[in-house]
Amino acid sequence: MTAATPTARPAGHALVEALVAQGVSTCFGVPGESYLAVLDGLHELRAHIRFVACRQEGGAAFMAEAQGKLTGRPGVCFVTRGPGATNASIGVHTAFQDSTPMVLFVGQVASDQRDREAFQEIDYRQMFGPGTLGLAKWVAEVQHADRLPEYVARAFRTAMQGRPGPVVLALPEDMLTTPTTAPVLPRVEPVRAWPAPGGLRDLRAMLLAAQRPVLIAGGPGWDAESASALQRFAENWQLPVACGFRFQDTFDNRHPQYAGDVGIAINPALAARVRDADLVIALGLRLGEMTTGGYTLLQAPRPTQKLVHIHAGAEELGRVYAADLMLQAANAAAARALEALTAPPTLPWAAHTQAAHADYLANLQAPAVAPLDMAVVVQTLQRLLPDSTLYTNGAGNFSGWLHRYGRYPGLQHHGRTQLAPTSGAMGYGLPAAVGAALLQPERWVVNLAGDGDFLMNGQELATATGYGARRLISIVVDNGSYGTIRMHQEREYPGRVSGSQLFNPDFAALARAYGWRAETLDETAAFEPALQRAIAAGTPTLLHLKLDGDVSTTRSTLGAIRAAALARKA
Repeated sequence: MTAATPTARPAGHALVEALVAQGVSTCFGVPGESYLAVLDGLHELRAHIRFVACRQEGGAAFMAEAQGKLTGRPGVCFVTRGPGATNASIGVHTAFQDSTPMVLFVGQVASDQRDREAFQEIDYRQMFGPGTLGLAKWVAEVQHADRLPEYVARAFRTAMQGRPGPVVLALPEDMLTTPTTAPVLPRVEPVRAWPAPGGLRDLRAMLLAAQRPVLIAGGPGWDAESASALQRFAENWQLPVACGFRFQDTFDNRHPQYAGDVGIAINPALAARVRDADLVIALGLRLGEMTTGGYTLLQAPRPTQKLVHIHAGAEELGRVYAADLMLQAANAAAARALEALTAPPTLPWAAHTQAAHADYLANLQAPAVAPLDMAVVVQTLQRLLPDSTLYTNGAGNFSGWLHRYGRYPGLQHHGRTQLAPTSGAMGYGLPAAVGAALLQPERWVVNLAGDGDFLMNGQELATATGYGARRLISIVVDNGSYGTIRMHQEREYPGRVSGSQLFNPDFAALARAYGWRAETLDETAAFEPALQRAIAAGTPTLLHLKLDGDVSTTRSTLGAIRAAALARKA
């Protein structure tokens, strides 16, 4: 496949060969007539690459996005033109906001039909509009079969280089059937920027002058070695470490220097520490709205705290915050450089760091809730399942329980153990869990979903069944409403709930129709034995948890949102 002058074959086959050369062994999608030549190539090379046919393009794109998060290399998704691409756009948007490497291949109308509004025709350059507020890093249409391997290699490099993100390649139908002898290009690796030595000296000087520093870590591109280096840097300097919104697995949550996550429903004690810090080191994060509490924990554009921002993308540095020190560096490189910074023998903030961890531990405690206590549910999951378990969620109030009570090991132990959309996309958790279970079948995968969230991509239960997923559990928290919206309605317009009520099916019966095991529970005591049965069964299981609507809107951990909002107004 990598010979200099291979035998002529359809460009669709050459595309599949190029994916294999990039190390892709699984791709996701929904088949379409616009890329039949690619599907034929996938059949030809089925011993080297697996095509997982999903039930809706949004689910397929979420699976590819999860693949990018898990592997650090681009997740791959194929969809057909028009409706296929529009359905998949939610996954592309999530990959962009989450800085996840991903390549979406879209079938396109034949070249001789372009610009006539042919059947399902869209101009994907305009639709996915690359840019800082677009949906993709790069969008292109491949016009010539001989250049297809070049485009694929560039797509992979672009998706991984600097701040990772999604790339979209449109594939005209006639181009894919054109014979080509173009050789595929070798596997590409991203070039990683290292922090400038002068900047590291400045950072060390700022640390030496600080009294109340806080390190906030997260973002993409971490591996076991760099996560270990991050921990050593934190230990050398005795820094309190917080993780950014939905990047809680960046730093070991059981470490005595872990301070909690900086995101929705942040622990008020941690929020106060960030606001009161005299130095904030933001490592690998975009410093978006969720991590900054609506740009209030760090005032935009000029924070009251000294701010060091380290990020892989030059375009991100200074875009929102006028930091005191900006260093362009990939996370893997930055952590290795930071651990080499020599710390003094004593540091004035050791007690500050211990107190931050104590605040985190105190926030794990919660008053009992009857009849079904979601804090106990999350704690039971973590007690009975191995540390390597991967947890996924979409968006909604239900996720607050997992974020608050879930304790994630650092990436150096088991790789990613949290897959969640910083884009706030509903419907992400189930397809992400299905994709993860197919990619890493040796691990347990648990999806926590709300009732509204689950039904946005519940059809992917069939994908899990059809492709033999086993160690997979989906927990559906059913409160009969779009809980987050209802909570905000009750805060802003008390007693005037509108449009947030839901009529739900029997989720357990629905799951059984897809070939899953399923049980319905409505009290805390029933959860642990049900989970034990799910673990023993070793087959996909759905646990339907019937919850009082008031629990998720007035008594859940996300009640802290209200407190945070009031604090901001004050």
